[in-house]
Formats: sequence, structure tokens, C-alpha cells
Amino acid sequence: MKSIRVERALKKLGADIRDARRRRRISTELMAERMGVSRGTLNRLEAGNPNVAISAWASALMILGKLDALAELIDRTKDPLGLDLLEEQLPQRIRGGRVR
Repeated sequence: MKSIRVERALKKLGADIRDARRRRRISTELMAERMGVSRGTLNRLEAGNPNVAISAWASALMILGKLDALAELIDRTKDPLGLDLLEEQLPQRIRGGRVR
């Protein structure tokens, strides 16, 4: 199932990677070489193609100095919804047991 929101997000990410590469004055040839992919794959990534492997996206972010952002993307300490759901599962009260 295709999602317009996913397509838009990937297109934006690809364009942002392209712009960051250009700001750093890295050619497509050098970027692709550093990533270990073909220039065609880099072009598809920068176009936001959803069929590009996640490893290629991660390599591009690493070269641009942004890999930490990917690693922290859904870190449990930065997931308010997940933390709220965990908190809802906490027991209302804890009954005391015998201490041995």
C-alpha cells in the first residue's frame, strides 16, 4: 500500500540530502563512491525513491555527518507516546508482601 505522506517524506529527505551534498561541494561521483553505490542509486535516493535500500540512506547521512540523527530517530527516551503507553501499564498500587 502506498502512502502519500511516506512518498512526500522520502522526497523531502532525498532533496535535503541532495542540498546538503551540494552545500558541501561533494560531486555525485564522489558521494556515490563514498557510499559504495552507483551514481544511479544516488540519483534515485536524492529523488526520494522508496526502493533504495535503507543502508544507502544511512551511508548518505553518515557522509554528511547526520548519522546520529538517524540513530536517535525513535530512541525510547525521545518517544513521548511510547513512554505514556508504558506509564499507563504501571500498576495502580503495589501490595506489600512478606519480607524474608
